Amino acid sequence: MFKLSRYELLFKLMEEENLDGVMIGPSSDMSYLINYEAHVDERLNVLVLLKDRSYFHIASLINYEEAKKKYPEDAKFYIYSDGEGFHGAVQKAFEDFNLIQKRIGVNEGIRGIDLLDFQNYMNVTFVNAHHMMENYRIQKSKSQVAALKKAGEIADQVMVAIKAFIKPGVYEYEIANEIKRLYKAFGSDGLSFEPIVATGKNSSRPHYNEGTSKVEVGDNVVIDCGCKVDNMCSDSSRTFFVGEPSEKQKKIYEICLKATLQAQEKAKANVTAGDVDQAARSVIEGAGYGDCFLNRTGHGIGYSVHEAPYIKPDSPVVLEEGMAFSIEPGIYIAGEFGMRVENILVIENGVGVSMNHSPYDLEKMIIEI
Repeated sequence: MFKLSRYELLFKLMEEENLDGVMIGPSSDMSYLINYEAHVDERLNVLVLLKDRSYFHIASLINYEEAKKKYPEDAKFYIYSDGEGFHGAVQKAFEDFNLIQKRIGVNEGIRGIDLLDFQNYMNVTFVNAHHMMENYRIQKSKSQVAALKKAGEIADQVMVAIKAFIKPGVYEYEIANEIKRLYKAFGSDGLSFEPIVATGKNSSRPHYNEGTSKVEVGDNVVIDCGCKVDNMCSDSSRTFFVGEPSEKQKKIYEICLKATLQAQEKAKANVTAGDVDQAARSVIEGAGYGDCFLNRTGHGIGYSVHEAPYIKPDSPVVLEEGMAFSIEPGIYIAGEFGMRVENILVIENGVGVSMNHSPYDLEKMIIEI
């Protein structure tokens, strides 16, 4: 049930950002705030929260019945038909709530073309509030951390089980389908993202998603997958070897693993995200593969699989209790292969605690054939 008392931190952040209100379109933000998984299309469907604790919702007739279930009976709605469009409803709402000539934050669920139209007929200053919305949920509660741990445990179970499924001749898509089956069998609430399965040369592409290649002897296979438990996400990567790895594969894997473990050791309260990134980056650059480190070291995780804090170069964000994020430095050599070892960490009692414990030592990643 919608309760304004849940949003005190958000109202505080609005004051700090000098915002008179915030406009929330269909997104993880809307889902988090009012448990509304709104359909995304060209129809405006937004919650507007104001700094004086008032609120209203703008919805089309098509979305109204679903949206109103998320609010108390007396919630204020501005409803429009497809024929008339939403511009009139927006202007009426903003005039009724005295928002003309005010500063309104917008989240990632608002289309840029709609904002341009609003500014053509209303004197309102719209501000990018994406960063503020991420900060609203950047520190996880004890119950959320418990869910992250459970999601991590299930991810570990899947990683152990999928190793036995990988063998020469199996297609990437078959492995992905087995991963989906395992997550369901082990009791997750669903996937946090579509599994990535990349074998051989495909593994040099961090977000490869074609799934059409067969596993061959000598390949390394990157598995990247995750699930949801009580709306909290997991995200884990492991690199398996089909048969004895080559000396170069061994060398690159050990560099990646060292980078992951060094970054994990650095991750503590009062340390910046940039310093954690540098801990991983220094290992890979020092080994001469800095140009093959294509990604940031990690990303925040929680209600969304990617959210603040971002573990990237020079980030000034200071890690605090309850922050959750991935550690996943990698090396990707175009035309050859790529590798990474990824764990989720949560800052607990001042230190980074891993949510993942599936094997990652080199000898345990080899699939005997």
